[in-house]
Amino acid sequence: MTSNTQLNKNPFDEADSKSWLVIYTTPRAEKKANERLAEQGIETYLPLYKTIRQWSDRKKKVEIPLFNSYVFVKVSEKERLSVLETDGVVRFLYFLGKPAVVRQKEIDAIRLFLQETEGLKIKVEVGQKVEIATGPMEGVFGEVVRVGKDKLMLRIEQLSMSLVAEVDRGMVREAGK
Repeated sequence: MTSNTQLNKNPFDEADSKSWLVIYTTPRAEKKANERLAEQGIETYLPLYKTIRQWSDRKKKVEIPLFNSYVFVKVSEKERLSVLETDGVVRFLYFLGKPAVVRQKEIDAIRLFLQETEGLKIKVEVGQKVEIATGPMEGVFGEVVRVGKDKLMLRIEQLSMSLVAEVDRGMVREAGK
């Protein structure tokens, strides 16, 4: 059984202890804010995924933030002010009146998800529920949010958050088959 003191524990109780927190950045400023924080010696994690973007004259493979306007920072309570003073950082994300703390195992799970879904091919429609049939994400269910020529964009409800993965069409099957 968990005591009330454990439930209300401040993530910064131990002197100079560091916790993973989430910062909200100005729109489309995640990479710059991440770079500026790293220059200050602050440990950061900006989950990026690769995708192909098409302009009128060309296609290019680009890295896009997995979570728009969010960057993870591992800081002590003393370092929080310097994070907020960084250009591009708007605020910390709060949950129940306290900074939202992300456990190391959740950061590791996001890293693993991105690593295993990189480069992950079915006739499907937007809104259809599918199961990834092969590869490292075998058995994971998702909902099709976009259909491309060779790729699908899936919304995957895992880790108590919604993740979007681009997978090859041949790697999925209709859910329940």
